[in-house]
Amino acid sequence: MDPANVLRALDVQLREHARPDGPGGQVERVGEVVRQTAPPHGWNGVLWSRLTEDTADAAIAAQVRHFASLGREFEWKLYSHDTPADLGDRLRAAGFVPEPAETLMVAEAGTVATEPALPEGIRLHTVTDPAEVHLVATAHELAFGTEASRLAHQLREQLAQRPDEITIVVALAGDQPVCAARMELCPGTEFAGLWGGGTAPAWRGRGIYRALVAHRARIAAARGYRYLQVDASDDSRPILTRLGFTALSVTTPYVYDPAPRRPLAP
Repeated sequence: MDPANVLRALDVQLREHARPDGPGGQVERVGEVVRQTAPPHGWNGVLWSRLTEDTADAAIAAQVRHFASLGREFEWKLYSHDTPADLGDRLRAAGFVPEPAETLMVAEAGTVATEPALPEGIRLHTVTDPAEVHLVATAHELAFGTEASRLAHQLREQLAQRPDEITIVVALAGDQPVCAARMELCPGTEFAGLWGGGTAPAWRGRGIYRALVAHRARIAAARGYRYLQVDASDDSRPILTRLGFTALSVTTPYVYDPAPRRPLAP
């Protein structure tokens, strides 16, 4: 795998020519910016840009106006190889707040597609019925400590309307979900995206995350996808490196909330 060539392919296939990531979303190119506008429960934000020092500030202001007119919080998904080099500083100056950075990692699906090795007492369950999405939400909340109703709503819609483009797997200890992960397939591209994979604290360090990566890799390879793409946290990056993933860039979500800022109390 040539990392530079793969990064260029990913930029073109998944960012510049992105498809909506869920029902109700619309992807459009405005000048040198590609954005997705979605319902309030969906993902709203900038997927790709090709800006210069002369055009960046005006493009940022235009996106703020667009999403603010809809009353939508939105994310500018910035990659470390995007231009200009100071785009992150310009976003902060415009009122965006950066969230924790993640590492963009890619591997060839065929090299990762091995038999999942599950710890004793764990079984994998594929979620195909929207009524079972509560299992994913429970696993997410146990793993990350954050409320998952927005994620659950999005997954129910995807399963109901685009079931062939998503695979959702839950690791169960008895009937208790302890880890959940999904794979989003991108028709017409070489890439499948791996998302989720957080594990409940009591079950960490036993190989469940690795098993879910291998399980999804087998499905992606069988369906003809060449590459797996992950936005890796600091916790998952060492595991993915051992599985053969290569770091290609760093991505930082810059979030803009159009809600009026309340003045600080005196």
